[in-house]
Amino acid sequence: MTVFAPTEDLVEGDRIEVVAGAPAHGGHCVARFGGPHGRVIFVRHALPGERVTAEITEIHRGYLRADAVEIHEPSPDRVTPPCRFAHPGGCGGCDLQHVSGEAQLDWKTAVVREQLTRLAGIDPQDQERLFVRVEALPGEPRLLGWRSRVRYAIDALGRPGLLQHRSHQVVPIDRCVIAHPGVQELDLLDRTWPDADSLQAVASTGGDVAVLARQGAATADDLGDAPTGGGVTRIAGPAEVTEVAGGRSWSIPPEGFWQIHPAAADTLVTTVLRMLQPAPGEISWDLYGGAGLFAAALAERTGARTTIVESSPTGVLAARRNLAGMRHVEVVEAKVDAALSRRRVTGPVDLVVLDPPRAGAGAKVVRAVAAAGPRAIAYVACDPAALARDLKTFRAEGWQPAEIKAFDCFPMTQHVECVALLVPA
Repeated sequence: MTVFAPTEDLVEGDRIEVVAGAPAHGGHCVARFGGPHGRVIFVRHALPGERVTAEITEIHRGYLRADAVEIHEPSPDRVTPPCRFAHPGGCGGCDLQHVSGEAQLDWKTAVVREQLTRLAGIDPQDQERLFVRVEALPGEPRLLGWRSRVRYAIDALGRPGLLQHRSHQVVPIDRCVIAHPGVQELDLLDRTWPDADSLQAVASTGGDVAVLARQGAATADDLGDAPTGGGVTRIAGPAEVTEVAGGRSWSIPPEGFWQIHPAAADTLVTTVLRMLQPAPGEISWDLYGGAGLFAAALAERTGARTTIVESSPTGVLAARRNLAGMRHVEVVEAKVDAALSRRRVTGPVDLVVLDPPRAGAGAKVVRAVAAAGPRAIAYVACDPAALARDLKTFRAEGWQPAEIKAFDCFPMTQHVECVALLVPA
């Protein structure tokens, strides 16, 4: 295929030669076509510094998207992807299988820091003081076999698979190498599913394995919130699976939200407790609280009123069942912004945990939490861009991050989990 010169107009499918620049939020590198001030191209399957041939996949006003289809000068951090479906035009579930494990941490650190600088206005030198560095989860680093919740899409022939990047096109697969061994051992990918639109497989930290089939439209980010919508049928396994975290056992419906990496829940609750240092008698809020992981840990240490706010009926039911014996814990079923604006939860409050979905808490919630005047806030974020936007609002309200930790809870993908400690400036 022809490689085009910078002056020519481009269409999807054209191939151009570029040098990949810094990694950016979204799992790609930024390149310029036509010199340092040329057109911006977001290139997947590349590494910083590599000279590649990139095939144009999308054309937008002001930027292009492309896949690196030939690598002319490979980076020393490049490795052979362990999955045969991780290539241009293949499965879009993993963004970084071509990147070595240590370089994945460097990649994500660069992305988090860039978001904090550009969107939150935090000076890079301040980020050094805050120790912003993406770390592997405690224990033996696990790049493969970690994903305890997997959602397979079903194509028109009934074959299960995963979606292409930024597409509804299903790529049938016979194995997902990042899936938990308990999921990989199932025969889901060996069968056809003509009556299902998607399958969800769960392998819990308590040793349970469950499979759900979903009919009708389901909405969820693959690594974000639990799927919603459509009819659900339990194909195999218990009606509730057991998860172990924070020194407790939790009974969670397979379709309910829980951290995807087996080590993530413990790591996050430990980090939140270390940052907040809860003291006896302190009142706390756990906003977007799910089953109550953070609320339980806080209530055990404070012995004081702890309020969970959660909008998902599944999460509310799980919180009420799992924390029924904790008399200081109250579960409020409501959207967080409505609960705060309509005074479903009121101050005084000493400690707040924010664990919003991928879109972030938003300015309205941030301002309401800041106005409540807690001693400290722990913000748990699964998207660094959303965290950075909300940190900008917090800073405008007179709050500053005292520490930011980041963890690689999603190896081989571009996703990263952050925890920020916020205190009055």
